[in-house]
Amino acid sequence: MKYSYEPRGVCPMQIDFDINGDIITNIRFTGGCNGNLKAISKLVNGMTVDQIEGALKGNTCGKKPTSCADQLARAVRQAYIETHTS
Repeated sequence: MKYSYEPRGVCPMQIDFDINGDIITNIRFTGGCNGNLKAISKLVNGMTVDQIEGALKGNTCGKKPTSCADQLARAVRQAYIETHTS
């Protein structure tokens, strides 16, 4: 299932990915630091929601209380909750 998330407090305007059960694939950021975000996307592609959250949740960027990586962790958790509760 395709999922889109609007991150807050970071440069990217949108995060898109596919969620199948608890597996996340095809992560795409719109905006932000292109090279870094492509690298993060490749590194976590195929991981579970728990694995992504464990690796990325809580990462900060400069003085910001969040980061693109943290926003991805929040996005995949939200997608999992929304797709598993109906």
